[in-house]
Formats: sequence, C-alpha cells, structure tokens
Amino acid sequence: MRSYPTGPAGRAAALAAALAVVVPLFAGAGPAVAEDGRPDRDFTIEDPRITESSGLAASRAHPGVYWTHNDSDDGPYVYAVDSRTGKTLATITMRGVGEPRDVEGISIGPDGDLYIGDIGDNLDGTWDHVWIYRFPEPKTLRDAAVTAVQYDVTYADGARNAEALMVHPKTGRVYIASKNEDGGGLYEGPAKLNADSANVFRRVGEVPWVTDGAFSPDGTRLVLRSYFSAREYAFEDGRLGADRSVAAPFQRQAESVTYTADGSALMFGSEGARSEVVRVETEGGQGSGSGSGGGSGEDSGAPSKGGDQEGAGEAGEGGSGNAGLGAAVLVGAAALWFALKRRRK
Repeated sequence: MRSYPTGPAGRAAALAAALAVVVPLFAGAGPAVAEDGRPDRDFTIEDPRITESSGLAASRAHPGVYWTHNDSDDGPYVYAVDSRTGKTLATITMRGVGEPRDVEGISIGPDGDLYIGDIGDNLDGTWDHVWIYRFPEPKTLRDAAVTAVQYDVTYADGARNAEALMVHPKTGRVYIASKNEDGGGLYEGPAKLNADSANVFRRVGEVPWVTDGAFSPDGTRLVLRSYFSAREYAFEDGRLGADRSVAAPFQRQAESVTYTADGSALMFGSEGARSEVVRVETEGGQGSGSGSGGGSGEDSGAPSKGGDQEGAGEAGEGGSGNAGLGAAVLVGAAALWFALKRRRK
C-alpha cells in the first residue's frame, strides 16, 4: 500500500488519493473492453487479483498485450493483460528471486527480456539496496513459472524511493527515476547489469515528482508521469533534452504509463480494482483512441523541475473526461486542497 511523505508533495499525494473518491462520482465506470474490438484502445483490467497495477509495458511479442504487476504484498507475479478484452492471458511466477518488497516498474529491453523494478521505498531511503528482476518475455501466453535473474541496485548518492524503471530500447541500458517531493533524479545504470555484484546507478538528470516512465520504441523520447501530469522529453546520448506537456487523463491513482508498441500513443494506467487504462495519442500519432484522445502542450525548451502542484493545472488539458468533468474535478480538488491545508494548520 502507498504511504505519503509530508510537505507540499505529500499533500498533493494525499489529494490524489482523495480524488479516488471524488473522480468516480463524476466519471462513471468506463469501458470494460475496447469498443471496436481492436487492440491498444481504452480498456479496464478485469482480473480481481490486480488491484494495485503500478507499471505497464507493451508486449513486443504479442500485439495488444500489456504486462503489469501489483505494487506490494502480492508475490513474484507478473500478468499479461489483453487490451481487447481486459482479461488476463497469462500469470508468470518468477522463481530464483527473493520475496518482492515494493514492485513499482516494468519495461522490455531490446533483447526481448522483461525487467521488473522492485525499487519502491515508502520510507524514503531506508533500504540500502533494491532489486531488478529479469526474464525473457514468454513466446506463448499461458500460466507458467520462469527462472528470473536478480540484480542488486544501489545509488551513488545514497538510498532513495523510486517508482519508474525504463530500459532503453536500443542500448539496453536501464534507467530509474526517483520520487521526491522536491523533485527527483534520473539515474543511469551500468552499460551491462551484473548479477554477481551491486549495480551502481548514477544521477544524470533532474526530473519532477515521478510515478512511472517509459521510452518511445525508437528511444528518442522519454515520458515521465506524476499524479496529475505527464511530460515527454527528448532523449539523446543518455541525457534529457527539451520537454513538453502531455495530456494525462484524470485517474484514481495515476501510477503507470507506456508507449504502444508502434509508438503512436501513450497508455496511462491507474491502481485500484478494475482500473482503467487510457490511450492518449502522441504528437503525430496515427489513428485515434476510443474517445480518450488528447493533445500535447507546447515545448518548454528546458526540462521542468516542478512537482505535482503545477501538474494539477496541466491535467485539465486532456484525458478521458470532457470539459465538464475536468471542471468538476478541479473544483473538488481545490476544495480538498484547502481542507487539507486548514487541517494541517
């Protein structure tokens, strides 16, 4: 389960949790299956076991399938969900790893392997190391147990909390974005992970509050999302470039994001029972979503260091709701925000 820090971002995180109550009052249930039967459209995760979906990765081997996992207190499980129906097609049990503590991210490398990030630390830096698990994406979708490789991970500047794990689709290098109320960091792993010794990740960029991230299929863009907003960065030679706002949908607890396998859209996910995954077109993306579409903001010209406070305004740019929903939720959010401030005083 999620715990929240103190301070402005802590109140923003608490506000996100409060919106889990407010948003459904305006939003309705959403589609259980893709309306036109095609993959990579809005869908609802139907599996009652998946109540804390904290990461998404678009399958390379199985079109329209998305890999996900629960946050904590679940076990060494990874699920393959069909975006056409929202149903689970395979449950993978990882063998050869310890008991997962706080699994927060998932990504697929250029080698076709799945990388699972057990990188969360709700106590903000109490664990001196975290883990990454890795195994080949199954060629056949069925329930199975697989032997995974476990990597120990440390940070050059000390332990920290993180929720975003991204594997570059060309170089195979692993990146982690930390989560901090004053802004996090983008951390770069070694060129090749080593299962026999600690893998030291070094800070190479500054990022806002981040709950998940993903590389575009060609590796030239990196999207990072938070509870209320998302930003897409140019990415070259392992470093962040110019960034722009992306229309993130209103969700109960905004925890995950991935590009579709063809890079034409972003898929935004949330925690909760029967949580929705919402498609948002990328700039220049082909086709349209099932009513969720969105645009993007203007280029800012430099990476943003702001947190979720400013993101609350950006969330109104697009997503699954209409303008009325956006206005209603923002009014509710404002009321909750001031109530939280009053209670704190």
